[in-house]
Amino acid sequence: MEAVTLSGKYIRLEPLGLHHLDGLVAASAADPSLYQWSFVPQGKEAVAQYIETAIALREADTALPFATIRIADGAVVGSTRFFDIERWAWPLGHPRHGLANPDACEIGYTWLTQSAIRSVANTEAKLLMLRHAFEAWQLLRVCLHTDARNARSRAAMERMGAQFEGILRAHRMATDFTPRDSARYSIVAADWPEVKARLARFLDRP
Repeated sequence: MEAVTLSGKYIRLEPLGLHHLDGLVAASAADPSLYQWSFVPQGKEAVAQYIETAIALREADTALPFATIRIADGAVVGSTRFFDIERWAWPLGHPRHGLANPDACEIGYTWLTQSAIRSVANTEAKLLMLRHAFEAWQLLRVCLHTDARNARSRAAMERMGAQFEGILRAHRMATDFTPRDSARYSIVAADWPEVKARLARFLDRP
């Protein structure tokens, strides 16, 4: 999967690399209490392993991880990624047969430092990533999951127009090392115009 940089007005999503190590260490350490329901690495060794694992997944063509950069001051304020990138086995003769682009993916591993919470950072990141997914890659579906207990994350997904699909029971290991029930949301290609308009409206607000 070719690494890309996605640039907006307020934030820039850069291909995640070890040169982001110190910035991510500082970003994750600002207020660890924010990450009750999300796996966010703490400390230089854990962050380095986090980055190296993400790079390995990019090289395996199953993920595209980013560092989230605040344009105003150049600070690393978090991370996010495309992952579980899928290519479906379209039959010979189908218009999508042989396309280099994927067909579906998830967006996740998203976290922000304390100073970027409740800012435009997450809204613009989602707009940049979804625009790339549906307009550059021509994806058919983007999936999002969160711990079913994570009310803030669920509200953010619903606010942008993602459709709730149900609860996946004991879906993944939770941050408290219990089997996590995941709330599953999706955006399909037909939803994208309305979702795009919503996100643009949120960014335009003072």
